[in-house]
Amino acid sequence: MNVDVLIVGQGICGTLLSWFLYKQNKSFIVIDHAAENSSSKVAAGIINPITGRRYVYTWMIEEVMPFALETYQNLGAHFNKQYIIPKSIIDFFPSAQMLDAFATRLTENDTFLHSFPDQNRFNQFFNYDFGCGEIRPAYIVNFPLLMAEWRKHLINTQCLKAEEFILNDLVVDKEQVRYRDITAQKIIMCDGIASLQNPWFQNLPFAPNKGEALIIECKELTREHIFKKGTMLVPLPEQHHYWVGSNYQWEFENDQPSERFYQQTVAHLKAWLKFPFEVLSHKAAIRPATLERRPFVGFHPQFPSIGILNGMGTKGSSLAPYFAHQLVQHLTGLSTIAAEADVQRFSRLLSK
Repeated sequence: MNVDVLIVGQGICGTLLSWFLYKQNKSFIVIDHAAENSSSKVAAGIINPITGRRYVYTWMIEEVMPFALETYQNLGAHFNKQYIIPKSIIDFFPSAQMLDAFATRLTENDTFLHSFPDQNRFNQFFNYDFGCGEIRPAYIVNFPLLMAEWRKHLINTQCLKAEEFILNDLVVDKEQVRYRDITAQKIIMCDGIASLQNPWFQNLPFAPNKGEALIIECKELTREHIFKKGTMLVPLPEQHHYWVGSNYQWEFENDQPSERFYQQTVAHLKAWLKFPFEVLSHKAAIRPATLERRPFVGFHPQFPSIGILNGMGTKGSSLAPYFAHQLVQHLTGLSTIAAEADVQRFSRLLSK
């Protein structure tokens, strides 16, 4: 079997990369064994234009957010589904200092930050002492539905091998690669944390961290916003269900849910929510983040038939559409990859 591109992984990156290849009429095969604890499946799918305690803009947000919105809307139109939902973020200030920080940033730029006119609006649902602000626009992407629908499409078009990728079976030449019965001009690694063990990309400055989340049921809560007070409370498609998370653990023993996160998060919810809730599940995954918080996109400097689309960290919902499209445009000779994301910036490391 001969194809243009072999894709390893069908998480957020692999799904969007194969979508743009499909739109360009490029032939491809995706290899994915559907791991349940991948970071793509644990993530809430939030697109948040603001980051950090200083309320700064997320990197490239003014470019990547409108492109992401258009991409998910196009995918929705293709499958007659809604994959992206607008939801502003109500940010409850945990301290007077955070209130002051928000107010200061609001005077500097109010593109995404907004005062909330009715400070008592959420008193019936939450305990909060220092008021709240609003971040908008923001979005929730329904990745479980999107990736499941795209997987069905891949199966129906015979573009999926639902199996584990075995690195030892890959034969790499400068002009092409061979994997068992598949010959491809390019192979692109969209395999998340597995790229840390990949001999071609293991020298990249990955900074893996563990994130955990709870799925809870609370029948009395409003679903009109995403809510934040230290942690995020995100309405899910299922009625009365909410995603609660996530955290960043830079030191961890495994990728399994921890009792510590469970206890801390339940205690936080009990102090914050005014209604009872039930914990339905507890999830954990390792994110393929990077030291400089910029993704890895492009092709190996010595082996140009091997590419990577990885390292999106917590911003995969917004970054993956933009850079998946850019990588496909680069493949077809229509554009270059942004210098801050291009893996060629690590040519010296990758050449060792």
